[in-house]
Amino acid sequence: MRVTVDRDTCCGSGLCVVAVPQVFGHDDETVVVVNVPEPPAALADLVREAARRCPTGTIRLLDDE
Repeated sequence: MRVTVDRDTCCGSGLCVVAVPQVFGHDDETVVVVNVPEPPAALADLVREAARRCPTGTIRLLDDE
């Protein structure tokens, strides 16, 4: 899985950071950043759920399957 974000559409809700702090973070402007663009398989379900819950659809996932 590869994780990307559209920083222009991020509203800074922080749901992704709370859900998977191992993968997501915030910059100084409270915009999401992806700290681990290829998270381990053990975090895949959490990352998918964070993407699903993102209020602006900022998180994009590319599955290797």
